[in-house]
Formats: sequence, C-alpha cells, structure tokens
Amino acid sequence: MTRTYEGLFILNTAGKDENSKELVEKIEKEIQTAGGKPLKVERMDKRPFARVAHEVSSGYYVNIVFDMTPDKLAAFRNKLKLDEDVFRALFLRSSSKPSPPQETAKAA
Repeated sequence: MTRTYEGLFILNTAGKDENSKELVEKIEKEIQTAGGKPLKVERMDKRPFARVAHEVSSGYYVNIVFDMTPDKLAAFRNKLKLDEDVFRALFLRSSSKPSPPQETAKAA
C-alpha cells in the first residue's frame, strides 16, 4: 500500500551553487528508482544555518511530496545517508495528497 510522504531535503551545495537544479533532479530520480512517485516539488532556495554544522554554513532546501510504500522508504532513507550531496533529510507522513495550484481571482 502506497502512502504519501513529505520529504524536506537539505542539500549540501558548498562550492557548487550553480548545480542546485541538478541536485533536485537527482533526488527526484532517486525517489523514482526507489519505487516512489514524486507529486510536488517546492524549491525553497539556499538558507544559512543558525549554527555551523560539520563546517557547512548553509544548504539548499527542497520540499518534495511523493508516494512510496513504507518498506521502500526505509531503504531510500538509508541510501540518502550515504549520499554526500544530501546534508539532511526529514520525512513526514502526509495526511492528504497535494492539490494542484489554484489561480487566484484578479481584483478589478
């Protein structure tokens, strides 16, 4: 049974600001390789850390909503721990699927 998860990924972009788009695409491909399906990708830009951690002062934040089975999520999480481009990853079980963006009515 697939479940919907929301993953917050902090990517290590130290010395490689230009390729943040490639890193996000790499994470999406990793989700597909692990048997998941990305539903929504929200790039939240590069942000500085409150404290320097492991000599890294900032990271590129990405929020991805995806479908995956729980057993494959554990394997996916373990694979990300070995990836040097992913500084941190946090997964939450989402209660609902993301709705498509709605257009707001223009004021006259």
